Amino acid sequence: NMAFRRDALLGVGGCDPIYRQAGDDVDLCWRVQAAGGTLGFSPAAMVWHHRRNSVRMYWRQQQGYGKAEALLEAKWPEKYNAAGHLTWGGRLYGKGLTRALSFRRGRIYQGTWGSGLFQSLYQPAQGLISSLPLMPEWYLVILLLAGLSALGLLWKPLLWASPVLLLAVGALLAQSGLSAARAHFTSAPATRLARFKLWSVTTFMHLIQPLARLRGRLRFGLTPWRTRGLQSGFSPPWPRTASVWSEHWQGADDRLRAVESNLRERGACVLRGGDFDAWDLEMRGGVLGSARARMVLEEHGGGKQLARFRLWPRISRAWLMPIFLFAGLSVAASLDGAWVAAVLLGACAALLAARMYQECAATTRTLLRVVRAAGEPSAVEVAAAADLAKAQSQNLRREGLSNME
Repeated sequence: NMAFRRDALLGVGGCDPIYRQAGDDVDLCWRVQAAGGTLGFSPAAMVWHHRRNSVRMYWRQQQGYGKAEALLEAKWPEKYNAAGHLTWGGRLYGKGLTRALSFRRGRIYQGTWGSGLFQSLYQPAQGLISSLPLMPEWYLVILLLAGLSALGLLWKPLLWASPVLLLAVGALLAQSGLSAARAHFTSAPATRLARFKLWSVTTFMHLIQPLARLRGRLRFGLTPWRTRGLQSGFSPPWPRTASVWSEHWQGADDRLRAVESNLRERGACVLRGGDFDAWDLEMRGGVLGSARARMVLEEHGGGKQLARFRLWPRISRAWLMPIFLFAGLSVAASLDGAWVAAVLLGACAALLAARMYQECAATTRTLLRVVRAAGEPSAVEVAAAADLAKAQSQNLRREGLSNME
């Protein structure tokens, strides 16, 4: 639960009405922080939570969470990674929580020579591999492995994907079963059969939870192939330099902030470079490709400036592996005479490569167009200049009439 000061809540306009099931609290907290506010945690607060009392209601709830994730990612794309997941470094304590597969035991904190005042159990942070079965997209991985195993009917070497498929499904079942085994029930089952029934239902709920979230995410646009704010048209994705002449002096941070604001108005996901990055802005086109820009300013006196932008595309190295894998399997299948399997595998590699090229090209074109417009005055500045010129013309006309009199 949350509590807000009235002035802070009114200052950000209250809750956003687009969030009907979930996500409103996260969005509100982020807007308060963006407005300069701070958030606090009260460990003494207690909230009674009534959980769903049927599997059907639980399924609908988890779909709503997936929808909320999609709405939050569309509004705050810079807070999510390319895969559409939020990075969070906190800890949840409790019984019955979904846990990642891990063979490491927790450690009891007791302090040096037992000087720790409050002993507690610390769980080690989970790695990427152990966390993969928790992702909703893990079902897409299982679907891909199932497709490769089915192609083994056309080309037998692909049957080696079947053990990997069984391993992926087994990891999902093991993670759900172990999480359900750690669940705590308010009324202890009287018999082993009753406890087995509760464990089975809880395991099933752990299995359908990521699937329900995946359905909600995909239905509302949070897909692995989503794009944000890309300009239509085509521009070859290779490094280039753009020079922008400006008659109006502007600081480097203000000029970059204007480019960033223009990209965000188009719905693009824009990231800022850090202290040790060799780039200033990055526009993310999708999960496969993006484009980066770096700016330097030349001062020419009298408030005149020449801004030079260096732009270059950036591909996702992680996605090069499946492209090369599908391409290599396609060549091997063609050499073995399995032409149907070779065509299907080659098409997968070609589609991924084409998509990567398209995302890099679209982000490069969009970023180049916005950068070139950075030196042009905005509509407000043009209108203000026109009004100033009109006022000066009227003053000169009045002065001329007064001199004639």
